Amino acid sequence: MKYAFMTFSCPELSLDEVLALAKRLGYEGVEPRVSSSHKHGLEFDAPADVRGQARAKAEASGVALCCIATSCRYADPATADGMVQDTHRAIDLAADVGCSRIRVFGGQIPAGTSREEAIELVARSLESVADHAGQRGVVVCMETHDDWCDPANVAQVMQRVDHPAIAVNWDIMHPVRQGGATMDQAYETLEPWIRHVHFHDGVKEDPGQLLRPIGEGIVDHKRAVELLLDMGYEDYLSGEWINWEPYETHLPRELATMKGYEREVS
Repeated sequence: MKYAFMTFSCPELSLDEVLALAKRLGYEGVEPRVSSSHKHGLEFDAPADVRGQARAKAEASGVALCCIATSCRYADPATADGMVQDTHRAIDLAADVGCSRIRVFGGQIPAGTSREEAIELVARSLESVADHAGQRGVVVCMETHDDWCDPANVAQVMQRVDHPAIAVNWDIMHPVRQGGATMDQAYETLEPWIRHVHFHDGVKEDPGQLLRPIGEGIVDHKRAVELLLDMGYEDYLSGEWINWEPYETHLPRELATMKGYEREVS
């Protein structure tokens, strides 16, 4: 398994600085978050020369651009078409910079839309980008997040789409914290489609200060690592820490904890 972090840890850093930070701390990848005013410069409107330079810089550093994290979400009929267009743009951005994944959301289900209708709309939206993603060598990964924390709902979308370029970003905290699932239940439900993983720890009781150091919250990261190793997972576990501690505090500590769990269960 390989470890990465999303640029929410260091939104003020340039791409050069992010890659250098990852290399210094021992991370194998970084996950640029787009549409959030981060300073890495990789956005849907980035020109061809910026994309080419980013790809070359990542390759030279030995640190992969492992996933483009987007805000695309599809459960709202009023905005789904525009989000599909943004997804096409994200696919092209990812392919141009040498990145094999993008992260998307199901999104909040608006009043008046049933769960079944939302499942159908999300599945149809993902179907509409699947061939483009496959042609460009990119996998579109739907995150267990927002109104899609219950792994069973995400699995229903995956079963309807049934395309190798559409998969799951398993955020290991949200199904446990909000989706009513255990770690094992979430894994068993999603295992056929897991192609990207987000990790972070937190608590249920204090939504205003959710995040905690790994091992001090409710998430059994050691069990998640064990399950992923058992399935032969070789892709990225990406740490997502938004508006938290200074990156020099949490990035080395959380990586050391995860690698420690990996040694314990190997």
